[in-house]
Amino acid sequence: MRGMSHVHVYPDAPGPARPSRRAVTVSAVLGAFLVASGADVAAARTASADILLRLPAPTGPHPVGLTTWYLVDRSRRDPWDGTIPVRELVATVFYPARGVRRHPPAPQLAPVAAAVFGALAPYQHPGLPVAGVDWAATMTHAHQDAPAAPARRPVLLHSPGGGDPRGFGAGLAQDLASHGFVVVTVDHPGDALVVEFPGTTEYRGDVVRTTAFREDPRSNPATFDTMISTRIADLRFVLDQVEVLAGGGNPDATGRALPTGLARAVDPRRVGVYGHSAGGTAVAQATYDDRRMDAAIDLEGYLDHPGERPGEPGRLFPVAEYGVNRPLLLWGTDGFPDRAGMERSWQPMLAHPGGWTRRRELRDAAHWAFTDFAAFAPQLQAAGLMTADARTALVGAIEPARSVPTVRTGVREFFACHLGT
Repeated sequence: MRGMSHVHVYPDAPGPARPSRRAVTVSAVLGAFLVASGADVAAARTASADILLRLPAPTGPHPVGLTTWYLVDRSRRDPWDGTIPVRELVATVFYPARGVRRHPPAPQLAPVAAAVFGALAPYQHPGLPVAGVDWAATMTHAHQDAPAAPARRPVLLHSPGGGDPRGFGAGLAQDLASHGFVVVTVDHPGDALVVEFPGTTEYRGDVVRTTAFREDPRSNPATFDTMISTRIADLRFVLDQVEVLAGGGNPDATGRALPTGLARAVDPRRVGVYGHSAGGTAVAQATYDDRRMDAAIDLEGYLDHPGERPGEPGRLFPVAEYGVNRPLLLWGTDGFPDRAGMERSWQPMLAHPGGWTRRRELRDAAHWAFTDFAAFAPQLQAAGLMTADARTALVGAIEPARSVPTVRTGVREFFACHLGT
């Protein structure tokens, strides 16, 4: 409710049997999108049992812990919903663990978020199956709230692609953590396809929130500008909370207990940022704006605003116009459909003197090869749930045996070079 205090109200205590708020939410969201899209559920492919998608295991020497933060920035209103007087965020922290005994592996997506994702993802990514996948069953190789290893580690912030939930960067994040980094993956509510919160509040009556986007944000300059500026502010606020943690405080707005040793595991003097697509745009500009960010990787994100009319060039972001005096890697794919548009913004960035900006290209690949879809799309194709053409459009023809280690190694070596481990 608008204008009310910021006291958090959590789901009702058990009472007489009735449909749960979560069940109603999922049904309502699924129904609304299916009706709006005219989808024929009866025509969707079904299987005797939903398949389980698997994430590749981490390759580093450290076991991995994981914890989730609910963060509230009371200095900002939500840009996508005028009834929310604060900016709420949810983040997952992956970190090297001291041990993982009696700490179970954590799922890639929270249960309700997984159900909503399964309903909505085929409309965000045409070619994904409308049925036949148990999205809630995919587990990470990170263990819930395991004690952190006792050493200061570089911190990496991750911003996912436009509409993508933070969970689809879990494979890379857990691998980085296994090699000695603390990685904070951030959901951007109202932007992300679905975000699951720990409870309701007086101004948000549901535990899930779905995307506000009904079109490609790049097609609307005002929407795109709001998306990127919001993500930059989100990242800077999350970094503020990392500093709170390093100072012995608890960033979680619910006061949820932190894993043992986590406050002593972060080094806020060594910070890197990486992001995919819109997340790549945001981390590059955030590095220009915030001196605390020491190095950045833009995984195929534009560095200019969209033009006011289709086909018109837009103005460059300041990071591309003026350059930055910290390491920045621009990493794209050969299968990106708007290569000319990307070049328009990347070439000015690369032309700045000093050698701070470099570029790479992933061959035989497409845009989402930088996400967990790199591993999932071939599994879906093998199960008959995705066509070869749809798989190629999503991640390219590249096999995960090549794409996954190439991206993992490239990101890890870049940050190890500039931040240490």
